[in-house]
Amino acid sequence: MSPSRPIFVSIRIAAPMERVWELTQDPALHARWDVRFSRITPTEPLAGGGTRLVYERHLPGCILTGTGTTIGERERPDGTRTSALRFDSDSRLSPLGAGRGYWRYRPDGDGVVFTTGYDYTPNWGSALDLVVRPLIGWATAWSFDRLRIWAETGTPPERWPLRSALRFWRPERPRAARCGRRPPARRVMDDAPATLRELVHP
Repeated sequence: MSPSRPIFVSIRIAAPMERVWELTQDPALHARWDVRFSRITPTEPLAGGGTRLVYERHLPGCILTGTGTTIGERERPDGTRTSALRFDSDSRLSPLGAGRGYWRYRPDGDGVVFTTGYDYTPNWGSALDLVVRPLIGWATAWSFDRLRIWAETGTPPERWPLRSALRFWRPERPRAARCGRRPPARRVMDDAPATLRELVHP
């Protein structure tokens, strides 16, 4: 992985756990709120649980593609849920190479604290990653708030295309600033579930 700091994003969503789980674990729904993806397609089950998938990000003039493996934990003794992911891109134009990450769902009263931590090897070198990594972190946080709005209000994420991030006069729009970006005392990847260590490379 890169020597740069892993990406960390956390947000509280005032919605039932099952609703947040559905919007994040269904690949078709996930691709609707997460600006990092245009399409996510499961391809085959993994031995021992989990799924192999392919993903796409459509950009002007090109489509970035990659593969991933993922597994979720829906029932844990402490009441939390987790999802682990390993990914790799087969597009030379992608700034992100091989990586790994996780989602953690923690019950919090009438809502859920939804957190991610992930890291990757930069395809474009460490110098350009100084620009790319903050942008990827911002895109993750902006997407998390778009998910929050969908889960809390029912407003579909298509109501907020990426260009809406520039509409400063709309207080209800998604904002990356609503998310926590500084991890707690533990290192970001130290908080990854054990399933991430066991997950096969895509």
